[in-house]
Amino acid sequence: MKIALEIAVTSAAGARIARDGGADRIELCSALELGGVTPSNALVEAVSAVGLPAQVLIRCRPGDFVYDADEIALMAGEIRSVIAAGAAGVVIGALTSAGTLDLEAMRQLIDAAGAAADITLHRAIDQSKDPAGTAAQAQSVGITRILTSGGAATALAGAEAIDEIAAAVPGMEVMAGAGVQPNDIARLAQAGVAAVHLSAKRPAPRRNGGAWVSLGVAGSDTYYVTDPAIVAAARSAIDNLP
Repeated sequence: MKIALEIAVTSAAGARIARDGGADRIELCSALELGGVTPSNALVEAVSAVGLPAQVLIRCRPGDFVYDADEIALMAGEIRSVIAAGAAGVVIGALTSAGTLDLEAMRQLIDAAGAAADITLHRAIDQSKDPAGTAAQAQSVGITRILTSGGAATALAGAEAIDEIAAAVPGMEVMAGAGVQPNDIARLAQAGVAAVHLSAKRPAPRRNGGAWVSLGVAGSDTYYVTDPAIVAAARSAIDNLP
């Protein structure tokens, strides 16, 4: 089975690097430094024009994945907007305070996307009480792709749990993500994944001409850009799998 390569990007330039480096699709977000939030429609349009299928992260704020009714309504609106702007699919997730998948919220978000869109359950699964059980819940509401680290800090550390998740949901595309490096791909392929997800990022050089003044977010003295060498190495690692 061929493993797909998904690169998380935050710009049209990153999308072009991913395309030229052999990625199969991209996940688009803003504020990767915060774990990613929903990008603007203008950015979705610019990235969609690059030509790779763009899976757009829908996350209205940083923090946990337990959302109130206003936040769910907002994300449903964001979904409709990004699909209209050219997104091939959306990347979503919502949990209850008990750590289970919020099925009602997920149904609202899936309905907003429409039948033609790809739907990925993001790493909310890794903050759930039972990742394998959450994957089964996701399958029951029609999600066909899951992004997971197996509940661990990195996908490599969670490889055994990812294998269990993949076994629990035959027919779903299970994608390993979180701290993935090209050298990890061979091991992750053994976990039964259908895709790997990585940001392939490096810090952008600081270009401010004066003193740095904090704007309120710890560690916000830089941002990340897509590194073509990492994308190429990931593509090579997949192409050289036995």
